[in-house]
Amino acid sequence: MANDQEKEAAARASLRFIEDGQVVGLGTGSTAAYFIQLLGERVKDGLKIRGIPTSDRSREMASTLGIPLTTLDECQQIDVTVDGADEVDEQLRLIKGGGGALLREKIVASATRQLVIVADASKRVPVLGRFPLPVEVIKFAQALVAKKIEALGAGVQLRRDAKGNPYLTDENNHILDCRFGQIPDADLLARRLSDMPGVVEHGLFIGMASVVVVARGSEIVELRAGQSSKRS
Repeated sequence: MANDQEKEAAARASLRFIEDGQVVGLGTGSTAAYFIQLLGERVKDGLKIRGIPTSDRSREMASTLGIPLTTLDECQQIDVTVDGADEVDEQLRLIKGGGGALLREKIVASATRQLVIVADASKRVPVLGRFPLPVEVIKFAQALVAKKIEALGAGVQLRRDAKGNPYLTDENNHILDCRFGQIPDADLLARRLSDMPGVVEHGLFIGMASVVVVARGSEIVELRAGQSSKRS
């Protein structure tokens, strides 16, 4: 599939941001999985890095590939993190959390000097909101938070797993998938959601991405905050 080829191409292009001796945040999701796979090959060839995974899935994958791992307990400063996104707009604001790891992803991103987002061309949007916005909530507050988010104009659905049970995050919380349609003011919505008691974290990542590496066919486009796109 062209999409998979684009994901792999974006992941491959992001390797140039990785240098010997770095602590590297390992994202979660299909595009980040390509990055971890390719990083594993580089480590096998002698690259010396330590990884901090953003999910149990990414940790298992990295371990299998022989990537040395560390933790935020041991290391509170990450040099570069490579992660995917469900949507990215022209200001490099993101919607993340389709893979269910938004809480750890945001924590790792917050500790990172350079957040590199890898994406296929379908993830670029003029306005965020086509993809449902994931909001991680504690179970106790789930119904209350859902009602408050509905009052903001969203259709809210509890995420379920393949067996039909409520989806559980790595931190044992639930996720509400919130369909706002177009989000005219992502910054305001992010603040409103963060202010709601019971919301653990939301999938709006604002002012966090340093560079977005997008693959469109055979072309790689680098988007940087406040700069026009650079092609290679």
